[in-house]
Amino acid sequence: MSTLDPVTLAVLAGRMEQIADEMDATLFRSAFNPIIAEAHDASHGLYHATTGETLVQGRSGLPIFVGVMAFAVKAIIDKMATEDDTADGDIYVFNDAHIGGTHLSDMRLVRPFYYGGQLFCHLASVGHWHDVGGAVAGNYNPTATEAFQEAVIIPPVRLARAGVLNQDIVDILVRNSRLPTSAFGDLNGQLAALDLGVRRLTELLDEYGADTVSEALTALSDRAEALMRAEVAALPDGTFEATDYLDNDGIVDEPIPIKAAITIAADRLTLDFTGTSAQVAGPVNIAEPTAVACCYVAMKHLFPDLPANAGVMRPVDVVLPPKSLLSAEFPAPTCGYTETILRMIDVMFSAFAKAAPQKAVANAYGTINALSIAGHKDDGQRFVMFSFFGGGHGASATGDGLNHGNAPISTATIPPLEILEAAYPVAFRQWALREDSGGAGVHSGGLGAVYDIELLAGSASVSLFGERGRHAPKGIAGGGEGAKNIFMFEQDGTWHEPPMTSKATGISLKRGERVRLKTPGGGGYGAQS
Repeated sequence: MSTLDPVTLAVLAGRMEQIADEMDATLFRSAFNPIIAEAHDASHGLYHATTGETLVQGRSGLPIFVGVMAFAVKAIIDKMATEDDTADGDIYVFNDAHIGGTHLSDMRLVRPFYYGGQLFCHLASVGHWHDVGGAVAGNYNPTATEAFQEAVIIPPVRLARAGVLNQDIVDILVRNSRLPTSAFGDLNGQLAALDLGVRRLTELLDEYGADTVSEALTALSDRAEALMRAEVAALPDGTFEATDYLDNDGIVDEPIPIKAAITIAADRLTLDFTGTSAQVAGPVNIAEPTAVACCYVAMKHLFPDLPANAGVMRPVDVVLPPKSLLSAEFPAPTCGYTETILRMIDVMFSAFAKAAPQKAVANAYGTINALSIAGHKDDGQRFVMFSFFGGGHGASATGDGLNHGNAPISTATIPPLEILEAAYPVAFRQWALREDSGGAGVHSGGLGAVYDIELLAGSASVSLFGERGRHAPKGIAGGGEGAKNIFMFEQDGTWHEPPMTSKATGISLKRGERVRLKTPGGGGYGAQS
């Protein structure tokens, strides 16, 4: 039981959250690539010294990174246990998705934080780099059958030793990117964010003392657990199930089931994914850390007042079938993890709606539509336009779904067309809401969008990694489905759709030709009379 008074606890909670917020802002303002600088596809936080559990995360970072980074930090803790020369100022870097979750584009930096000569916690930074090598520019390779075809794989290694940067590691990272200047800039932005975190946390401990701050961190996690137990206890006991499908894995054109059973028993919750597909050949697999983190994101959506720390998940048991789509083993490809966790959230929402429809939300559009247009500008300079796109959100008991929102796995923003047009030889000929794309209901699903993108350079290669081309976003409580995803590309005056519907690679475009995305709408809420 904490002895801290509520005012002091609230002040410390705000101060620590502010540290993470400032780390986020430092990277957003210094990163070279627009996926971090504009879309804010990054996150920072404070993590437990011995378990790696999330202690504090900033409000601007991606929620999916909260749980995932706990696994990443634990991997560094395990590595440190095998080393006898660890020191203050060490920094570790890696992107291995099977160890730290998500996919290889997300570069993770972990810095053990020492105070008074003792390890107090870990500071961590993760950001989506523009390009990390691999067969497809931007690293979303829909035809990958192993991780080696997605990007260069960096295991946990020491980037800095006692404050001295290892230039050899920097050289390897930069050399393996099609956009070395971008990689170098993003790396240094993350290093600057960690430096700021060290300064701010040191100031906080100097002011309040390490014991008081440690007590506050423990109290905040305990309170998150108590709040979660109260939320679950207010729900009806029982087991509630739902199943949904991915279009395909990019290799075999067959639907891939994801099944969730939510069991509520007093103040505990079990999320059981038994019945989900086995590991597949293509890159829609995810590793266990990603699946667990996705469950955390779903809980935060369903119970929005819960704080962002590991205490939330203490009353929650997650059951993942071994060697399944949701617990794939190395070197299974994972670059399309976003599509799979979006479907996980959909099935959890659909199952939860059977227990408490008044608290649930219908399915959102369910795909980030990761689009890469890569080639050379007229001056010969290489470019890689990688971006993701919005769609309609699901309706709820309280109102219609949001039109043209971003994916519910993140707080990232859709990069503005002005930024994309300024950086790359493309022109958006249309950026509009997609009419009649939201699911019908007492409350309508949000509208998707239409994007029409023209190439202004001589030629380029296009890849798309999307979903919801064959299985529409579902409504809840009798609400209708949203419109499906449509991707088209123009060649010699004729429009085509890829055989895999939502996934394609190696599409050749010439100057003046276009690609077109019609993104899904959200599901509706409630049957219309």
